[in-house]
Amino acid sequence: MSLAELWRALGWQPAPQQEERFLQLQDLLRHWNGRLNLTRLVEGDDYWVAQVFDSLWPMRPLLQEEPEASPEVIDVGTGGGFPGLAVAIALPQARLTLVDSVGRKVEAVRAMATDLGLAARVQLRCERIERTGQAAATRGRFDWALARAVARAPVVAEYLVPLLRPEGRALLYRGQWVPDDQTELERALVPLRARLEGAERQELPAERGVRHALLVRPTGPCPKAYPRAVGVPARQPLGESAAEH
Repeated sequence: MSLAELWRALGWQPAPQQEERFLQLQDLLRHWNGRLNLTRLVEGDDYWVAQVFDSLWPMRPLLQEEPEASPEVIDVGTGGGFPGLAVAIALPQARLTLVDSVGRKVEAVRAMATDLGLAARVQLRCERIERTGQAAATRGRFDWALARAVARAPVVAEYLVPLLRPEGRALLYRGQWVPDDQTELERALVPLRARLEGAERQELPAERGVRHALLVRPTGPCPKAYPRAVGVPARQPLGESAAEH
């Protein structure tokens, strides 16, 4: 599909410099893919729909308003830089922290952010997210915490909620989403002192499938016990009974 059609479907029109940066990011992905195999979604609609559009559609409320302040955003499990780099391009006032535990990916994304002219407001952390959630510099700091295709929703919730300010929001990018998934997530949010504020469904353009965005808000301070030690959230997701393990 054409870029004009893409932006129309998104309900947002980037400035010429932003569109140029998205094109530059595609070139950078091609370059780094030759070294690291960061992602297979680099060409045509694979890039523009499955990467750029899919990163940005849940952020429409921020795209369509002039933020009064500079939102602090963290992208957990950024991989090849999505949604983090796309959000950094689309929201020129936002400050981004991108986290991944794979050092070579982190260095590639850091280099791309520098080449895009984003280094002043995009920082990278190479560590397991359980450590990020307990670190004094990052816990309870963010207006938005994002995770795309990282793990099951209850696991992702335990990663994201501890990072939020009291008025912050966690955004979980999901593919299919059914009532049982929602029940499982809502059960997991209880010990985290958070609630599911909404679940939005989106059909991607160019018949690229259905996506869901889940919006989670704190209801009180997240207990210090969360996130639990490295590996525990994935092995023992919140909300499951002992009999289920």
